[in-house]
Amino acid sequence: MSATVAEPLPLALYRAAAVRDLDARLIASGTPGYVLMQRAARALWQALRLRWPSASALTVLAGHGNNAGDGYLLALLAQQAGMAVQVLTVSDPARLNGDAASAFAAARAAGVSIQPWQVDSSLQGVIVDALLGTGLQGAVREPFAAVIRTLNEHERPVLAVDIPSGLCADSGRVLSCAVRAELTVTFIGLKLGLFQLDGSAQAGHLVFADLQADPLQVAAMPVAAWRLAGEQLPVLAPRARHSHKGQFGRVLVVGGDNGLGGAALLAAESTLRGGAGLVTLATRAEHVAPALARRPEVMCRGVQSGNEVRALAQAADVLVLGPGIGQGAWARSLLGSLAGTAVPQVWDADALNLLAAGVLRAPDGPWIATPHPGEAARLLGVSVAEVQADRAAAAAALAQRLQAVVVLKGAGTLVAEPQGRLYLCERGHPVMAGAGFGDVLAGLLGALLAQGLVPDQAARLGVWLHAVAGERLAGAGRGLAAGELCEAIRQVLEEHSPCLK
Repeated sequence: MSATVAEPLPLALYRAAAVRDLDARLIASGTPGYVLMQRAARALWQALRLRWPSASALTVLAGHGNNAGDGYLLALLAQQAGMAVQVLTVSDPARLNGDAASAFAAARAAGVSIQPWQVDSSLQGVIVDALLGTGLQGAVREPFAAVIRTLNEHERPVLAVDIPSGLCADSGRVLSCAVRAELTVTFIGLKLGLFQLDGSAQAGHLVFADLQADPLQVAAMPVAAWRLAGEQLPVLAPRARHSHKGQFGRVLVVGGDNGLGGAALLAAESTLRGGAGLVTLATRAEHVAPALARRPEVMCRGVQSGNEVRALAQAADVLVLGPGIGQGAWARSLLGSLAGTAVPQVWDADALNLLAAGVLRAPDGPWIATPHPGEAARLLGVSVAEVQADRAAAAAALAQRLQAVVVLKGAGTLVAEPQGRLYLCERGHPVMAGAGFGDVLAGLLGALLAQGLVPDQAARLGVWLHAVAGERLAGAGRGLAAGELCEAIRQVLEEHSPCLK
């Protein structure tokens, strides 16, 4: 592959340290660092011309690292093409060394305008963020913070070099402030942080240039996570024409304490729409009549004791535990009675909180845990901030501790396997930030388990279906109700795994 945009993007995601290590190994194996910098500049130039073909001016904001070197060489290419070019230095060019210093010298020798950045500096044309690289860990310091704030106040298009300055390359957190780019060109390997939390919003449209890195050396890089892509996901087998409901699993959904009946019903409806053969909802007796009125296809049982729910579980192939169940005596009785049940299970919401509190013990058989960051923090005994500071590490640690497939929900939902493999879903939409969407996901996962997928397969496919369905419905804007997602999930599932050949 040449040093051009890769479409579609690669599936592998890396931590910044791994990419920097590969960069060093490429140089050590015979590719000069300055050549890599020239390739990066050409990739930036190509992406710029594709995005803004009529642009006639360019302003490069340069720091003191290799990102600045890429920016100087891009400025040189733009000037050679006849654009009006200026470089505004936010750090003294005397601090540059190695290849970045050579790039500065080449741009200066070619007559590129290079001036110190001032508060009243005029920003012209496309703005290039060549300020800070992937090594940033702490808060952005001055004068870079002031430059970033000024840049974000302008309406001019911004091209970020490798990563928007101020964004953590591993977590996707904004480190006090970060550039909001319209286009980001990232090099050698996709950084994990570009797909989590604030990453995608700050990066804008993302393109990738491999800089002609040796594929064998790239293959040796430790992969932090894999992007979920539809063509790589498990597929449900088509159904024979003589199929019957008993072949596609019996799922028991347990939840819905007083005032929380909707959560359990959403999970049960999602299980039904996800293709499970038979769905039973065990809930408070007060919720049975309204549940049947809304979804008569779901068998509803009012339960008061652990003995009642244990009897229902004996006929189930899959359990979905926790939606709307609360943490009171009723929840403890019901969930406690299911300890030792070996069928595949999905644990959500307060089932996880009770597990974190030591009231319940984890299942003995295969299971999926679906925490949001707060629940994950309680299970790990850390703060929510610590979870969000490194979501990938938190998901992996939780999967290993629980010996479960963990779905860590949020922007860039992660699916972690106990063996260490990690997947990231970049799909979804902010209209899904509302009540009930986690319940729908839990029910969908139960349906996929009931139809024969193992937990890691069900989690990957379910998370992707859930996110893509949300995108389908996002066009109408705010106010999407979680229940509306069930029908959209059904449509996306049919496209992915047709019921008939």
